[in-house]
Amino acid sequence: MPTLAEFGWDQHFQNLLDAGAPPGSIPGRVSAQHRGAYVLFSEVGEMIGELTGRLKRDAANKAELPSVGDWVAFHPSPNTGRSQIVYVLPRRTRFARKEAGRMVQTSRRVKGTIHEQIIAANIDFLFIVTALNNEFKVRRLERYLPMAIEGGVTPVVLLTKSDLCDDPQPTIEQVRSVAPLLEVHVTSVVTGKGIDELAAYFKDHRTTALVGSSGVGKSTLINHLLGEDALAVRETRIDDRGRHTTTWRELLVLPNGGLIIDTPGLRELQLWGADDAVGETFPDLEEVAANCRFRDCAHDREPDCALKAAVEAGTVDRGRFNSYMKLRHELAALKTRSDYRSAVADKRHSPR
Repeated sequence: MPTLAEFGWDQHFQNLLDAGAPPGSIPGRVSAQHRGAYVLFSEVGEMIGELTGRLKRDAANKAELPSVGDWVAFHPSPNTGRSQIVYVLPRRTRFARKEAGRMVQTSRRVKGTIHEQIIAANIDFLFIVTALNNEFKVRRLERYLPMAIEGGVTPVVLLTKSDLCDDPQPTIEQVRSVAPLLEVHVTSVVTGKGIDELAAYFKDHRTTALVGSSGVGKSTLINHLLGEDALAVRETRIDDRGRHTTTWRELLVLPNGGLIIDTPGLRELQLWGADDAVGETFPDLEEVAANCRFRDCAHDREPDCALKAAVEAGTVDRGRFNSYMKLRHELAALKTRSDYRSAVADKRHSPR
């Protein structure tokens, strides 16, 4: 039988289990979710877990329910093959986004709901995967970075399909222009280039999640690391646009140690609660903005805005400035909607 350590368990999670889990329950890690049931890795084998009614009722939102990578406590039921999940351990890290879809705000109410969607939980590294066959977009990378930083995850850029690219250096330089200290690996499953370098990220049973658009080679890379064709893959279309293959998230154990989470291609990547992380993603712009006349400068129509002056002078890239402002506006709109809904909820439950 495998040990919990092989699934990423350590003293940190043991302390959380001792502090909050019901007596008699044992730990397991969520490897997949299917129609309300969860596949769990545990010391007693692979189990199917279902949420208790109480756990469902007590959850304030979807983000408090288990997601792939989460550690849970459950009561095993070997005879039936279905166990009861009774507790979700607090996450050490996460990669999350605002759930896909949009809200419509009118003068009377907000239609729709705002939810945090956990893409992967308790991960050490986030491989931001992008292909070198004309798929890379620096503005998309600027969106991934604050989401990783906000969740406490270390981002790493994987440039795949280097066998289809004559010179990856211009793309590497674009990454460096956004994040000079970010680790970048140029890889190819076809030639084997850069693959051995990735072993360091899986030492000590650490967990890595792969995110990126469809068709960038996430499943192909995982199959290579697994040493078998465990995940379905499809050829990239002739126009270099990806095809969706992975349709759900899944945690897999690598034969040489370490764990990896495959995720579907993300069509929408909307920020969730990454206010400070946006500033960490754009430290150069924040440094310039510190010289604005007003401390709360919105970098719009205020006089003596140092950041807008730098853009006009050409010392700050206009595209990078636009990306920075777009993310700030997105977070401001999210906060406004959340505050509105909270106010409505408070009014609804306040005594009359």
